[in-house]
Amino acid sequence: MLSGILERSLVVLVLLIGLLAAFWLLNRFLLRQAGSRLAEFSEYRPGLPAIVYFTTPTCAPCRTQQRPAIRRLQERLGNWFQVIEVDAGVRPDVAHRWGVMSVPTTFVFDAQGRPRYVNHGVVSAETLLKQLDLEDFSI
Repeated sequence: MLSGILERSLVVLVLLIGLLAAFWLLNRFLLRQAGSRLAEFSEYRPGLPAIVYFTTPTCAPCRTQQRPAIRRLQERLGNWFQVIEVDAGVRPDVAHRWGVMSVPTTFVFDAQGRPRYVNHGVVSAETLLKQLDLEDFSI
């Protein structure tokens, strides 16, 4: 009986490690692809860190959590970074090209336009601030 429990535990552990590895590889792939796609947005201003934020009008967490977090950053940091908001419902082709499977999804780019982070789901203003690497500011 004990060996059966250990075998099942080992299978679960291997599956968990496999899923985590797949998630990590997917994020690396999305970031690599995103680097060449930032210029497709006419509102992108080179030389500034950027957040590309995918949302939809019906996304409750987008309205109640993610958008307010991004607004807090904008109020605090002003023009030190830029936000490009993409309505995935209106522009599903863009969301598909970027590999967005759920909203909210945020991509964070440094000032040189290099992709640094992809966040699936809600992320706090503090985390975005760290990801933007503008830690001299406090939220």
